[in-house]
Amino acid sequence: MTYCVGLTLNRGIVFMSDTRTNAGVDNFSTTRKMFTFCEPGERLITIMTAGNLATTQTVISLLEERSKASDERDPTILQAPSMFQVARLVGSTLKEVIKDSSASGQTMDASFQATLIVGGQVKGGPPRLFLIYPEGNFIEATADTPFFQIGETKYGKPILVRTYDPEMEFSEAVKLLLVSFDSTVKANLSVGLPFDLQLYEADSFAKGRELRIEMDDPRYQAISNGWGDALRGAFDMLPSYDV
Repeated sequence: MTYCVGLTLNRGIVFMSDTRTNAGVDNFSTTRKMFTFCEPGERLITIMTAGNLATTQTVISLLEERSKASDERDPTILQAPSMFQVARLVGSTLKEVIKDSSASGQTMDASFQATLIVGGQVKGGPPRLFLIYPEGNFIEATADTPFFQIGETKYGKPILVRTYDPEMEFSEAVKLLLVSFDSTVKANLSVGLPFDLQLYEADSFAKGRELRIEMDDPRYQAISNGWGDALRGAFDMLPSYDV
């Protein structure tokens, strides 16, 4: 399984993904689920993937190959004039791959399904974030829906809903996401460290801070342990329900 989150802020976008695949009692593997396309000064586009690994890897490979062969297919992800057109291109590529992979030729064979988060900024427009469905259609993040999750979403959502603030600094947003991811890891074996993190600052049109957060990262451990202690303390302060 997977857990990825794209979070919009007034100052930019925060992307975070886990790296676990094929989880089982004695079968763990790691693969990257975050990919970036960048033309410094002109655009920054980040894609996070969840679902069938063969499908998502093929989608990324096609986007990369076509971006290097613009005379064969225009516009490419590095040429699309807006983030909306980028989302349309990524969505159509995902739909194409699912259709081609299905033995029956249907566009929605469950075994080949995948969902994507696409975010970033193209010069001339604001930063934007989209959730791409297997059918190729998509929705955009708004003030009412300021973040998207894909994969194993249910365990990490409550903290995001209760704590998110668009005025957050990047450091606060990363802390929030680490709590969300930590809650998911503790509840589901199919999500695990390391986590990949990328920050995008609005109007920079360049990669921001990128890092991989490992299990032994002292800041992650402090947040994980501190959150557990805070929850236990808050629980102890609640009134008992006498029966």
